Amino acid sequence: MALSFLVVSLAVAVSSGFRKEIRGGVRDTVGDIRIVEYSNLVDVDSSAITLSEQTRSRIRALPGVAGLRDVVLRAGIVKEGETVHGVLVKGVEGGAKPYLAAGDTLAPLSVAIPKRLSAILGLGAGDALLTYFVGEKVKVRKFRIAAVYEGLLEMDDQLVVYADIADLRRLNLWEGDRCSQVEVLLADGKDPVKDGEALKGRIQSLLEEDPAEAQFPFTVTAAESYPQLFAWLDLIDMNVLILLLLMGVVAGFNMISGLLIMLLRNIPAIGTLKTLGMRNGQLARAFLGCAARTMLRGLLAGNLLALVLCLIQGTTHVLRLNPQNYFVSFVPVAMDWGYLLLANLAAFAIAMVMVLLPLLMIARVDPARTVKGDL
Repeated sequence: MALSFLVVSLAVAVSSGFRKEIRGGVRDTVGDIRIVEYSNLVDVDSSAITLSEQTRSRIRALPGVAGLRDVVLRAGIVKEGETVHGVLVKGVEGGAKPYLAAGDTLAPLSVAIPKRLSAILGLGAGDALLTYFVGEKVKVRKFRIAAVYEGLLEMDDQLVVYADIADLRRLNLWEGDRCSQVEVLLADGKDPVKDGEALKGRIQSLLEEDPAEAQFPFTVTAAESYPQLFAWLDLIDMNVLILLLLMGVVAGFNMISGLLIMLLRNIPAIGTLKTLGMRNGQLARAFLGCAARTMLRGLLAGNLLALVLCLIQGTTHVLRLNPQNYFVSFVPVAMDWGYLLLANLAAFAIAMVMVLLPLLMIARVDPARTVKGDL
């Protein structure tokens, strides 16, 4: 019993961990919803948008919206010795907040680079990063690497260098609050797929209603930007559901075998109790209560062990993964208590329903034969 519920709890914790890490990584990279001018989807250097304060206030007032984040994007080329590599430089307010310590911000001309780019260039924190920006004329900036982060989307063709938005606005000669795109962040607990799609339509309506917005920006959700990641999360959830059903069946068969042994050992007692007037239903409830207590003890033991293992993995990341295949470098775990409670109740219910089958044996016990000792 304990082993079955241990597997259920660990599967739920790992599924929740992947969902949290991947959705959080996508949120840090592109937000939950992007407001962008169409040409910027193809060429990030092509044009800028400017949202009026009226539109910003109306978007912030929508239920489920936690805030807005202005972003300036520039394609760049970094060079170190003979090594040259293309990057996307992303300027946000205060720099790479998701990858810096709480309260820290990037100083002017400082950047945070992904771990993959650090390995390619052989550079680390404190080193200089020479970056070329190609446009009407080539511009060169010498950044200082303030941090090396381990991001979610560290593919060789998706290396994002974080900088302060003010540096990129000066690079583009943009004034005021002009930006490449505005990222909308959803409130905690909101689903980036369902809630994001619903909010996308409402935000688009607000943009079209505002006569001040002459650029006709449109909205795109994170799920539309990275459909492969969210499809992969759906596949993980399906695997967890299948595992939940299998573990519920395994727990049920284990309990059935134990209950059958218990019934066979107590047939004389069952016959005696039936002779004294005890009904089949009362006998079944007694054995069912015994099975339920056994499963509850297994449930508690399995969940307690799962909690200990999750605490160890969450603090040490001892189990590692290949990020090229799993998008993260370690097995992520997260205790989603509501999801965990629901999974345990479902497995417990499946096992209890299966336990009802051997209890039908009670109705076939003949009191006359058992009292005579004819079994």
